[in-house]
Amino acid sequence: MNFTVSVLRLMCLAWLWPVALLKGSNTQNQRRHKDVYLGENTRHKHGGRIDFKTKKSDSTKSLLIKSEQLLRIEDHDFAMRPGFGGSAIPVGIDVQVESIDSISEVNMDFTMTLYLRHYWQDDRLAFPSSNNKSRTFDARLVKKIWVPDVFFVHSKRSFIHDTTMENIMLRVYPDGNILYSVRITVTALCSMDFSRFPLDTQNCSLELESCWYNRLYINFILRRHIFFFMLQTYFPTMLMVMLSWVSFWIDRRAVPARVSLGITTVLTMSTIITGVSASMPQVSYVKAVDIYLWASFLFVFLSVIEYAAVNYFTTVEEMKKLQKGKLPVSYDATQAMAYDGCFHDDIDVSPFPELPTTPSTTRTIPPRASSTEPPPTEGTRLWRKRSVGKNIRFIMSNSYMIDSYSRIIFPLAYLLFNIIYWCIYS
Repeated sequence: MNFTVSVLRLMCLAWLWPVALLKGSNTQNQRRHKDVYLGENTRHKHGGRIDFKTKKSDSTKSLLIKSEQLLRIEDHDFAMRPGFGGSAIPVGIDVQVESIDSISEVNMDFTMTLYLRHYWQDDRLAFPSSNNKSRTFDARLVKKIWVPDVFFVHSKRSFIHDTTMENIMLRVYPDGNILYSVRITVTALCSMDFSRFPLDTQNCSLELESCWYNRLYINFILRRHIFFFMLQTYFPTMLMVMLSWVSFWIDRRAVPARVSLGITTVLTMSTIITGVSASMPQVSYVKAVDIYLWASFLFVFLSVIEYAAVNYFTTVEEMKKLQKGKLPVSYDATQAMAYDGCFHDDIDVSPFPELPTTPSTTRTIPPRASSTEPPPTEGTRLWRKRSVGKNIRFIMSNSYMIDSYSRIIFPLAYLLFNIIYWCIYS
C-alpha cells in the first residue's frame, strides 16, 4: 500500500515539472522581450546607446515620499496649529518689496509685488540630522502642513505668481523652525488726501492680519514729482494768462481782434480745467491745482470783461462828443468802434471844421472874486484833491487809460498770486 502511494507521488511530480519549466521559460521570454523592446526604444532615443537609468523610478517622487516619512506627515493632524490649546504661536513676518507697479489716484489704490516670508516653529516637523542641515520643499508639501492664516486687509486684488511653477518655498530645519516664502502681487486701498495735489505727499499702508486679530502695518511715504504737472498744467496755464494780456496793446477799436483773442484764451483754459478734472477722482473738497486753474481762468475772464468796459466807455465818450459838437456831423460812432482796417474809406478823418463864432457861443468869463488869501509864493505846489467818484468819471471819459492801467495791474496781480500760491503749497 505504501509502495503504491509513493509511485503515484513520483508520477505527479514527473508530470508537473515540465509544466513549471514551461511557465518559467515563458516568463523569462516575456521579460527578455520587454527588455529588448525597452532597449530598442532607448537605443532609438539616445542614438544607439542604452540608458538603463530610464528603468529606474522617479527620484523626485521617491524623495518626496522619503521626506514625508522623515517629517512624519501622516503621524500628525496638521489641520490644527502647533500646541493647540496652549499659548499663541509667535509668527515672524518679513516683507521685501520687489517693485511698486502702479499708483492710481482715480481708484485710490496702489499695486506692488513683494516677497512675504513667515517664520515659526512646529515641533511636529522636527527631524534627526547628523549635519544639522535644513531641507527645502516646494508648494506640494505646503498643502499638507499647517501654515499661518495671514491675509491682506483692504486688498482689492492679489495673486501668487505661478510661472513656471508656484513661487512658493518651504524650508524646514532639524529643530522644527520653518521658513515659508511666497511671491505675491497685491492691489490695496490707499485713502489719499488731494487737498494739496499735485504738491502732496501720500501715506499708504499695507496691512496684514491674522485670525488671531493681530494686525501689522507697513507704511509707505509717497512723494509726488511735480515736474510732469509743471509741463502739462502749470506752464500752459501761465502762457494762456499772459496771452490774454496781449489784447491790452491792441487798439481798442479793433473789435474782432480783441474779441477773438479773449474767446480763444477762455476756451483753452476751459479745456485745461476739463482735462485735469477727468484724471482726478471726484472729491468734495478743493484741490491746490483747482485753486490755481480757476484763479488763472478768472484773470483770463477779467481781460475779456476789461475790453467790454473799454468798448462801452469809448462808445459813451464819443457819443457825448458828437452831441456837444466836438465831432463832425458825418462821424459814424459805429464805424469808429469797428475800426480794424475795414472801414478806413468810409470814415471821414479830415480835420474838424472850425465852428462859427456867434454871440451865443462866446463865453463870458466872470470876474474873479476878491480873495483875502495872498497869492502863492514861488516854489509852492498846488495839490488838487479828487474824490473817488471824480476819478472814476475821469477814467470813464478817457477810456484809453483803462488799457494803460491794465498793462500794469494785471501782471502785478498775477505775479502776487503766484508768490502767495507757491509759498503756501510748496
